[in-house]
Amino acid sequence: MTEDEARAWLTAQWDVSRETWDRMERYVAILLSAMDEQNLIAASTRPHIWARHIVDSAQLLLHTNSAGEGEWLDLGSGAGLPGIVIACLSDRPVVMVESRRKRIDFLNHVIDDLGLDASLFGGRVEVLQDVRPGAVISARAFAPLPKLLATSAHLSDAETLWLLPKGKNWQNELETTRQAWQGAFHVERSITDPDSAIIVARAVKRRGRT
Repeated sequence: MTEDEARAWLTAQWDVSRETWDRMERYVAILLSAMDEQNLIAASTRPHIWARHIVDSAQLLLHTNSAGEGEWLDLGSGAGLPGIVIACLSDRPVVMVESRRKRIDFLNHVIDDLGLDASLFGGRVEVLQDVRPGAVISARAFAPLPKLLATSAHLSDAETLWLLPKGKNWQNELETTRQAWQGAFHVERSITDPDSAIIVARAVKRRGRT
């Protein structure tokens, strides 16, 4: 997918307003500028940022038709992928979770600059407590699936929709996960990388628990 194709795909999928385009273009500009100070994305992906990162994040919204009302929790948000993109393209409130100080400062700057309906928890996922279960939980390049669920299952309930982009080892991760975790898991192919996938899950819980 070229950069032009990525922009065309976004236009075809959503009625993107001028304000939303401005926000997304501003986000990309801030992200690329901040790369001079910290490694927010792989340098090799800079020329393909719309395809490799923006569309790769936005495609998660295609799988939210069955999601209930409530917040979207984005774990290990890093550069704001997918959290910032989701906040730009949808009306759902987004809560991003990030523990690294420079990333926290970056995300707070983006949220304020773009005026997004989003908030940030600056800390580890494990210590985030006393919050309502997320209607949607996403995590992109955060942790292997078994560890991800072990550290974040307390943020979900039976109705939570998990949207978890995974690379070429997604099948091995899913097979390992099913040894200790149960739920309704299925896989959607990524539109940006034929070797990648999105693991979609609901009613996730440890095996043996009622």
